[in-house]
Amino acid sequence: QVQLVESGGGLVQAGGSLRLSCAASGRTLNRYNMGWFRQAPGKGREFVAGISWSGTKTYYLDSVKGRFTISRENAKNLVYLQMNSLKPEDTAVYLCATDRTPYSGVVHTTRNEYDYWGQGTQVTVSS
Repeated sequence: QVQLVESGGGLVQAGGSLRLSCAASGRTLNRYNMGWFRQAPGKGREFVAGISWSGTKTYYLDSVKGRFTISRENAKNLVYLQMNSLKPEDTAVYLCATDRTPYSGVVHTTRNEYDYWGQGTQVTVSS
């Protein structure tokens, strides 16, 4: 049974920072690309950042480039999302997910390429 658990969300003022973590069990993450998505109330699930299984490739939503950094610690089965210079429009539930294909050469940005998801962690940015 694969389980992903996100943590690190909270309430922060605009301009502040948060670091999200995603812990996995039941799957060895070092074989899979990982993604962070977010979902705001009344909106669809949006790709935010992705990282390759080796950690050598990353991909970001344009609006978070230069502010967010995705990273991973394969030895600990952990993936992170460092979020700086947060804006009110970043407010959403943030979810991590694993790519369905091991050792994929492409960091996917569409949700249907990911098979296991966490429950999410709430990030609220006040103005």
